[in-house]
Amino acid sequence: MSTLDIHGLMLGPVQTNGYIVRTHATAPECVLVDPGEEPQRLLGALAALAVEVKAILVTHCHFDHIGAVAAMARATGAPVWCPEAERIALADINSFTFPGFGPFEGYEADHVLSGGEQLDIAGMRIEVLSTPGHSPGHLTFAVSSAASDAAPADGGAAHSVALFSGDVLFVGSVGRVDLPGGDWGVLESSIATLMSRFAGETRVYPGHMGTTTLGRELATNPFLEQLRERVSSQDRDGAAALDGAGKTHSAPATPAPAVGSSNLR
Repeated sequence: MSTLDIHGLMLGPVQTNGYIVRTHATAPECVLVDPGEEPQRLLGALAALAVEVKAILVTHCHFDHIGAVAAMARATGAPVWCPEAERIALADINSFTFPGFGPFEGYEADHVLSGGEQLDIAGMRIEVLSTPGHSPGHLTFAVSSAASDAAPADGGAAHSVALFSGDVLFVGSVGRVDLPGGDWGVLESSIATLMSRFAGETRVYPGHMGTTTLGRELATNPFLEQLRERVSSQDRDGAAALDGAGKTHSAPATPAPAVGSSNLR
């Protein structure tokens, strides 16, 4: 199974997670996800790993996720990819920053994304998913690698597919929806899309707090109670339909698709 080598750093006073992601522990190239603050610390981590940044990926343009974008782009020469709907917040960051934070340096994105794109960078396939609700243009990056098995470097983690979900889904929590452009119904729909699109064991690397899996959050996250109820109801309805079909046909039935969270799609 292919793996990814992932190194997370909690950055700035809001403790936003920034991630260095590469195909394996000795890969010479990486992508950098959400460099929120502390560019010198990020540069030190990159130097320690002896890795070159090939792209800077931004899940959304709240200040705590983009405060070091300009500095990191200038220091590394890497192009910046950000949500198309939020590019103005990256360019004019201080107009969108809470009092008491900053000032930060704005940056004109080199590329914009809206969801549905596929990127191939640093030997990784990156699927771009539109996951609004916390912010209007929020993106999640589903990253996978075709590299052969390799053990992660010290402090890293190895996984074949990883979701960099920004502020959509956390351990036992979800992104806030009381900021401009926030909407709970839209956010819940975005989370349901992730649950339907990826397996339960898929690991989530959020913008704050620790890592988790989609399955763990569907089973235990208190904010997803209604989503759990819908999934359970669909499971019951699907099982009943299959049972009914078996009773009405004497010939062996063709195996039906699995019934479960995939029905949320």
